[in-house]
Amino acid sequence: MARPGLRRGSRAGTGRPEGGCRVRAAVTRGSGLVVDEVDEPTPGTGHVVVRSLAAGICGSDLHAAADLTRFAGLMDRVGVPTLDPTHDTVFGHEFCAEIVEHGPDCSKTLPVGTRVCSVPVIFGSTGVEQVGYSNTYLGALAERMLLQEMLLLPVPASLDTTMAALTEPMAVGEHAVVRAGLEPGQPCLVVGCGPVGLAVIAALKARGHGPVLAADFSPTRRRLAEAFGADEVVDPAEHSPHRRWTEFGVPPTIMERAGATLLGLDVRQAVIFEAVGVPGMLQSLLADAPPQSRIVVVGVCMHTDAIEPFVAVTKEIELRCSFGYSPAEFAATLDRLGRGVPGVDLLVTSSVDLAGAPAAFDTLRNPGEHGKIVVRPQR
Repeated sequence: MARPGLRRGSRAGTGRPEGGCRVRAAVTRGSGLVVDEVDEPTPGTGHVVVRSLAAGICGSDLHAAADLTRFAGLMDRVGVPTLDPTHDTVFGHEFCAEIVEHGPDCSKTLPVGTRVCSVPVIFGSTGVEQVGYSNTYLGALAERMLLQEMLLLPVPASLDTTMAALTEPMAVGEHAVVRAGLEPGQPCLVVGCGPVGLAVIAALKARGHGPVLAADFSPTRRRLAEAFGADEVVDPAEHSPHRRWTEFGVPPTIMERAGATLLGLDVRQAVIFEAVGVPGMLQSLLADAPPQSRIVVVGVCMHTDAIEPFVAVTKEIELRCSFGYSPAEFAATLDRLGRGVPGVDLLVTSSVDLAGAPAAFDTLRNPGEHGKIVVRPQR
């Protein structure tokens, strides 16, 4: 049996009948996005219908839009439920939405009109699917979509809708810091101060870790890193951030570390968060990092890359990879945003309506001075 999927002007398997209510959405077609009408989604068991109020554009969305076939193939290789790149898809897994209708067998704990965020996962006849990367379920770049009631989190009344839509990317930083296994006083370097790197900085500072150094070529992103609480911000074009390790009790070479250990001196381990995700970045960090550093890879490089294992082995460098977040980390992030995160109000540098979504994707391929662009699907 063919898998139900999103088609032009129809929602086979989950949409309302052809000719019923329609909603607008930014739909992937070929190598680009187009704004079109699709059938309004019909809720299944345990689903709620929501209005998408604000949707962030993620770096993964940009990668997927640029080459959906490659993206789908990579996801399939790691066993993540994926999509058919030949069918229409509606992105949008970073969002804040409003409940408009409860589906069958819902508890209705949160009433219609409640603003909500959710881990972007939904359960249906096709199994577990990712909201925003599915041929069956619309993402938040649509006026309406379906969410799983059991995963809904109410947005604090004090939290702005746009800020609430940042819960998902900020939770990525939360998870990366948990994965890092930091001890008090460990010096940290965040390489790349885009949304993910800034989320890491925010999570580090929220837990009192540091000192926190941050490095980025963009002046705007360096200013954002300062606003998010980085203790020191470096322009790599002028100074290598690795020149500062000695000041924080981290021996910069193998022999200096061996000597300090033989003398019984207290030495620290550097922790570096790689939040760039481009080929060559990992090898660069292996070459420049102090011995016995821990590198937490948060940037998602979707291309084949090469490293020199000899460098990593002789320097005894530890690699940890971080992806996504747990439901508890997602909830903790929303709560933290509700209580206030320094600098987060500066992260969104532009907002557009649904018609502006395709141009926003084009802009973010070379982001320049942009932090995050948020799409507001409602007319």
